[in-house]
Amino acid sequence: MRILHSSDWHLGRSFHRVDLLAAQAAQFDHLVEVVRAEKIDVVLVAGDIYDRALPGVDAVALLDEGLHRLISAGAQVVLSSGNHDSSRRLGFNARLLSAAGLHIRTDPAAVGTPVLLPDEHGEVAFYPIPYLEPALAAGALGSERSHPGVLGAALDLVRHDLAARPGVRSVISAHAFVMGGAASDSERELSVGGLGQVPLGLFDDIDYVALGHLHGRQQLARPVRYSGSPLAFSFSEAAHVKGSWMVHLDADGLRSVEEVPAPVPRRLARLRGRLSEVLGSERFNDDESSWAQITLTDPQRPAEPMEQLRRRFPHLLELRLEPDRSAGAGPASYTEKIAGRPDLDVCCGFLEHVRDRPATPAETVLMQQALEAALIESMEGVAPGPAYRDLAAMAAETVSDAELHALLSPRGKGRRPGRSA
Repeated sequence: MRILHSSDWHLGRSFHRVDLLAAQAAQFDHLVEVVRAEKIDVVLVAGDIYDRALPGVDAVALLDEGLHRLISAGAQVVLSSGNHDSSRRLGFNARLLSAAGLHIRTDPAAVGTPVLLPDEHGEVAFYPIPYLEPALAAGALGSERSHPGVLGAALDLVRHDLAARPGVRSVISAHAFVMGGAASDSERELSVGGLGQVPLGLFDDIDYVALGHLHGRQQLARPVRYSGSPLAFSFSEAAHVKGSWMVHLDADGLRSVEEVPAPVPRRLARLRGRLSEVLGSERFNDDESSWAQITLTDPQRPAEPMEQLRRRFPHLLELRLEPDRSAGAGPASYTEKIAGRPDLDVCCGFLEHVRDRPATPAETVLMQQALEAALIESMEGVAPGPAYRDLAAMAAETVSDAELHALLSPRGKGRRPGRSA
């Protein structure tokens, strides 16, 4: 069996306001060519089909046409939802579509039920695991409310089903951040405080594991890989080689995995230097036609830098100003101070800055849960309604009544958490 492992299409996404729909249509052309040329049996897509839960009509039309073409080219298509997708919308009509060769999995409760596809050696059991948001999936899976907890429970169901299928080869797809994977700037965080990673060991003894979420194509173990996104969505991906994996299973399991490069609509370039250097240096000649991010290091802000730079780099999309700092320079800017820090640290640091005292444990819990609620709410369609309708009720899980009363009391030392925080 030949499998083409892809993920993170993010249909409808733009790149610094550049519409990528034509480039995404070209990616479907590429996938269809690979399916035909390599006689691919299954196209496996590990989540983030759309870029947002309520996609634009053009993105929906592109997916409809692209999936039709892939199936018409001779492949079965197995896809699951990611953290950007609305599981309910993407999963609509899934049972009926399965009869046509399109197998969509979005329901956490169904992770232990495989898509069984045959080849000359017997059946291969595909287990497409959708993105599992711990606050929403833990109850359905009977697990602890954490990313390792829900994914571990899902894999327990997979292994329980496999135990009843001796000799059947297994393929899992999952949308998750697995330890050891290299992230980029364009992935949405899966949790507050950097707790969204899961151990690689969860996937032991599976013939092939097709991962989605991280946008760089990479190998964590021989049978455990990220395909990455077919297009770059941030300048942090300038060095990525985009594409997919072609996976070959034989009678004994995984036989080989090959890289399949994807077409690149335009190169990315990250340039740095003083304005005169960037405008005049020959070493930037090859970058003149690239989508460019330019960081100027002039000690003083140049006049009209964007206008000057675009005469040489017409596809300049992002301009950054980072003046060279001498030994006696003043303190770093606020943006520099918080760069790379988790949201929870930034919020608690703000409280400490404005009140001259650190956040209490109760305040930290409230802040973390409020951030988690905001994160879930940003995943449009992941939940059937607001993830947490009552912050006070949510906080009661971990904060005592006395602490909560003292924290929310307008007569207390600190103001009620709200607008300024």
